[in-house]
Amino acid sequence: MKRIILFGALALTAFSCQDDLQISQPTTEQTPLTRTAIDLAVETHLQQTDTPFDWAAADDNFVWSALAASENHAVLGYQPAGFQNLDDRIHEIDVMAGEWKTVRDELVTDLRTATERLTGETVSEDDLLLVADDGALPILEIKVLHPGILAEFRNRADVRYLEPSNYTAGEITLRSGSGCSEAPSSSVDPADFTTITPGAKVPWNYATMNVEQAWNSSQGAGIGIAVIDSGVYPEQDNLSDEFDGGFSTNRSIDKLGFYAPSFWSSRTDGPDDQCGHGTQMSGLAAAPRTNTGATVGVAYKANLRTYRATSDVIINASREKRGVKNSLIDAGRQSGTQVISMSIGDVFSSGTVEDGINYAHNRGKMILCAAGTSLTWTSWYGVIFPANLDNTVAVTGVREGLPFKRCDNCHDGSQVDFVTVMQRRDDTDRLTLTLSRYDATPGYVGGSSAATATTAGVAALVWATNPGQTREQVLDRMKAASSVYPGRDGDFGWGIIDANLAVN
Repeated sequence: MKRIILFGALALTAFSCQDDLQISQPTTEQTPLTRTAIDLAVETHLQQTDTPFDWAAADDNFVWSALAASENHAVLGYQPAGFQNLDDRIHEIDVMAGEWKTVRDELVTDLRTATERLTGETVSEDDLLLVADDGALPILEIKVLHPGILAEFRNRADVRYLEPSNYTAGEITLRSGSGCSEAPSSSVDPADFTTITPGAKVPWNYATMNVEQAWNSSQGAGIGIAVIDSGVYPEQDNLSDEFDGGFSTNRSIDKLGFYAPSFWSSRTDGPDDQCGHGTQMSGLAAAPRTNTGATVGVAYKANLRTYRATSDVIINASREKRGVKNSLIDAGRQSGTQVISMSIGDVFSSGTVEDGINYAHNRGKMILCAAGTSLTWTSWYGVIFPANLDNTVAVTGVREGLPFKRCDNCHDGSQVDFVTVMQRRDDTDRLTLTLSRYDATPGYVGGSSAATATTAGVAALVWATNPGQTREQVLDRMKAASSVYPGRDGDFGWGIIDANLAVN
């Protein structure tokens, strides 16, 4: 694994093949780097490695510089010294009792003591803790008020990670875009959908996966899909009153909100979408099959659980990381949820989100994540976080036809597991179709985001044929029904899933 050490104000990037990073510990306080220097170093890393930036690979001054530029928000992951295999056991621990509670309390006390010694100011626990503990994961959201805290705590045996949680790289973020759009289109090409009983529109790209044929065997009944995104618009009747109408009866939709819009408050703002992205993804995965003329989702009989976890598609602010983590905890605890769809991500890794991923994964959930969509630059780096993790299934979009060609704003790479056709070969404005903000008006949407939500629907179709299957059994069926299997493409994984073959 490549590691980065960033040296002082020069922000020089050096790469090492060593598995363990030797973090430099400056003996004197250094001048913090500018945001421009931080962003340049991060961009250099992305271009040279095609991997998300890991804060653990940076030296103390680099991390302090990012903290100083982002309200000093940090997250500290902890464990009892010597504890083994936490990633595999994180769903079993009780952070409110025993040695976990002891370690937590000792860390808070030591943080207060060190902060007072280094700053000369009196601080309370409330001064240091950004929000209350979630009671599930061994995480402290804190303020780091002096660079010396990093030198004292980053290498402690009971500290798994100590990293910035609120740093947003301006130029990089702009290149990725927000993904927000109400999505309605006033001129949908009639060739981009077919109409089926009782009057629903089937997007053109479903045919490339044989979804309609798969519906003869499965429609996703009894399976729960969680969409962790920006929520759903309350105005969209097909995700409210009409959700269990038409051919989609006897199912449920639950809407939750874990996003806190203010950095100084843990108060959430409810389940309602204020971006559009979550509504579109929910529509692709599980919109009902009704007579309204709206587009139908892949798993139109599946149950749906939607989460407002972020304000847009980028998990960059501390409150967004917290919202995603809390959504993963909740979805992980739901026995009726089998599939989690996350069409969101970032170029920075996050210990907070990764802990949530591991928690839900260890409870048997299949977590599908978008490989990355660059809305104003064309695929300028590889698979983003958290799609790059071992415990997620990475999905991206391609254009119709062969050979595979990624859609014009999609990322690809060796960590991609599946692809879904999202774009016409030559007319790149014609994408898949989904629900927009209002009623039945359809809208075009594409990218790896749409590919992920669509594939989540396919997973539900396969799972519904035998609800007693494990995640691994369902995943194996999806692989075996894919166009490249038993081979694996270096950029496009196992290829396009034949949904009809997978369910049968």
